[in-house]
Amino acid sequence: MSMIIKSILDTDLYKFTTSYAYIKLFPYAIGTFSFKDRDETVYSDDFLNALKEELNRLKGVCLTSDELEYMSVNCRFMPRVYWEWLSSFRFNPEIIEVYLDKERHLHIEITDYLYKVTLYEVPILAIVSEIKNLFFNQKPLKDEVLEKLAFKVELSNLNAMPFSEFGTRRRFSFDVHDWVVDYLKKHSRYCTGTSNCYLAMKYKMRPMGTHPHEWFMFHGAQFGYKHANYMALENWVNVYDGDLGTALSDTYTSESFLTNFSRKQAKLFDGVRCDSGDELEFVDKLIDRYKELGIDPATKTIIFSNALDFEKALSLYKYCQGKIRCSFGIGTNLTNDTGYKPSNIVMKLSKCKMNANQGWRECIKLSDDMGKHMGSITEVQACMHELRIEKD
Repeated sequence: MSMIIKSILDTDLYKFTTSYAYIKLFPYAIGTFSFKDRDETVYSDDFLNALKEELNRLKGVCLTSDELEYMSVNCRFMPRVYWEWLSSFRFNPEIIEVYLDKERHLHIEITDYLYKVTLYEVPILAIVSEIKNLFFNQKPLKDEVLEKLAFKVELSNLNAMPFSEFGTRRRFSFDVHDWVVDYLKKHSRYCTGTSNCYLAMKYKMRPMGTHPHEWFMFHGAQFGYKHANYMALENWVNVYDGDLGTALSDTYTSESFLTNFSRKQAKLFDGVRCDSGDELEFVDKLIDRYKELGIDPATKTIIFSNALDFEKALSLYKYCQGKIRCSFGIGTNLTNDTGYKPSNIVMKLSKCKMNANQGWRECIKLSDDMGKHMGSITEVQACMHELRIEKD
């Protein structure tokens, strides 16, 4: 089997933007990322050995001089010094703890400085997904993948519906991902870009992304849940000065986010990303909040990114017409629509501390979907109490 991750840029842009934000504001902070398979798949020892072998290969991945030049030119919001540091960065397989428990479920944990450990998440998820498909003998047919894709692109083209490709983490394989982005470049009139920096470079597309849930989870753990959204956005502005202006709304429920969404932030950020919950309800609430703050909603954008397919995206697009601008970050439905069930895997920040001398704090995520809550019951309930959220 050829090496799965061949470039350090074969990841999502927001991993680099978040890494740089940690370096600038929290250079001594340490965190642990933990893997979760929501399907509780049963794996074999042969799978585990193949996974360990592939993770070991990560130590050979590094930023090339061509890649450094590309990112320096195409990410004007990040200084060249970051990319020069990244050229010296190497993944360390020795800090990746990976094993199967008694039920043969997969466990992965990594602990390091946050500006480094955040870079492991997306490559590891992509590796797990691809090796799983290999071991389950699942082989996609390129013609079938592109036939399905052609219908989706036509739907976007006919309706002038903008979207970007967000599918690195749970793609079927690198090859399928490559087929998809190649087709989008050639045939889609309204694809605004890809979150994958390597494929953006290869196909001369715009690299897309802002910040992840982990940024808010870190702030919640360190500064309290009531102020987490506000502080996370303020600190993002401190780093990026108005660039990368899409605010993620659902880490501690959108209700809490909208309550703390200040006039300054609402004016400064270009829009908001909706990643869980009832999208139509969220549209109405966000529009109401903008109006309450004296802001014309038609000047702002909602990015929808919650397990979307193109039919659902089109219905949301039509609902937003004349009210607020919108776009769509579509992942698994683009890069893992092969006829086989996609992996339902995530890797999240599970604990952190501000420096080596402090104690660990658990990191949790509430979301607007009950099934997406992450963290211990005790800490989730403590967060809900602090935010005055009533339990169902």
